[in-house]
Amino acid sequence: MSDTATTTMGALRPMTPMSPDEKAFFKAMGARIARFRKDQAMTQQQLADLMGVAQQVVGSWEVGRRRVPSSLLPRLARALAVRSEDLLGEEPRPGKRGPAPKLLQQMERIQRLPKSQQRFVMQMIDAILQQQAGRERQQAPQPRDGDEATSRQRRAIS
Repeated sequence: MSDTATTTMGALRPMTPMSPDEKAFFKAMGARIARFRKDQAMTQQQLADLMGVAQQVVGSWEVGRRRVPSSLLPRLARALAVRSEDLLGEEPRPGKRGPAPKLLQQMERIQRLPKSQQRFVMQMIDAILQQQAGRERQQAPQPRDGDEATSRQRRAIS
């Protein structure tokens, strides 16, 4: 391996040796890149073409011999149809939970009640919902006499 690296502008600059932790990280990342590439039924050359690098560079990434530039992670993730976090080996974190609405908090508290009290609460909720449904039916617009007569005429014709 060379002591220099080519920058995106084509200039040569000295490479900093990888620490043991970096070597382990980039080796694991390279294995993920290879797996994701194969999942897409893509060759190293096809990935290299998408990334604008040589096939040898992709091969070096996959074995952890070369660092993947952080500036290329978003493009690499898109090319492999994964998230940048997947490339890095980050486990998805559960979404941040904001304050729960009062009803949700109450439902969580009800779940902690003994089963007999849960049944009582459910019966009360069912009764209230049935009352509300009855009110909604009463408030629904009733067909006018002319409308009902017209609908009876239509039924008689058909």
